[in-house]
Amino acid sequence: MALTVKSMMEAANAAVERIDTGKAKQLIEQGGLLLDVRDAVELQQTGRASGAHHIPRGGLEFSADDTLKSYDAELRKDRPIVLYCAAGGRAALAGKLLKDMGYEQVYNLGGLTDWVNGGGDVSNG
Repeated sequence: MALTVKSMMEAANAAVERIDTGKAKQLIEQGGLLLDVRDAVELQQTGRASGAHHIPRGGLEFSADDTLKSYDAELRKDRPIVLYCAAGGRAALAGKLLKDMGYEQVYNLGGLTDWVNGGGDVSNG
């Protein structure tokens, strides 16, 4: 059976815990990484959560594989990773991808608006 967006989202949401800003801040204070997976244009338009690292979802596999030269050392399998995008869909899919790649502590914050509504600060792109 071919995958559909609906089935991919269901699998991602089942695999990646959705958390609120309070829990996200707690994980970050304990050394977790806040990861923005939106496109660069979105960051330019709306800024990013203060302190967030940016890796667009389209290149996440290449940044997360520690056997490649493109590996981003901010992505470590021993640290919590809190993902967000614009609304939560791409963050869920990115979280599922990271879990499939062996990252265990992966969480979906949802969207930038969730961060802001929970009292999180935003900085310019």
